[in-house]
Amino acid sequence: MKQSMEIITDAEWEIMRVVWALGETTSSEIIDVLENKMDWKPSTVKTLLSRLVTKHYLETRKEGKQFIYYALVKEEIAVNGAQKELFDKICHRKIGGLLIQAMTDHDLSQADIEIMESILAKKKKTAPEEVPCNCLKGQCRCQG
Repeated sequence: MKQSMEIITDAEWEIMRVVWALGETTSSEIIDVLENKMDWKPSTVKTLLSRLVTKHYLETRKEGKQFIYYALVKEEIAVNGAQKELFDKICHRKIGGLLIQAMTDHDLSQADIEIMESILAKKKKTAPEEVPCNCLKGQCRCQG
């Protein structure tokens, strides 16, 4: 599976989530899964699938009259890439607040919380008083 990738659109994420869930799938199966969520015509799904093949997120093989799609990029790799892309865009001093907001806004399992507590306990031992700003002067309010 591919380890680095291009950025994909929100619509392409919808397609990828179905492919990751099903493992291998056809455009018809994707349409069936998304029909109540997205008002897409079959041609829209096929266009999105073609873009994902071009971006090397998906590969396809022909079986009879159907094309079977499967992921070249693991879901975990894509999610981590999206997280990195977001965090690279913002001032490093704002990352803590973003994580706090995410924990506040979303349900977490007991196991997730235990892992977070363990990581936070380790990080606390070496954490700086203040995270250094990574912005250029004029990109944020940290540098006056």
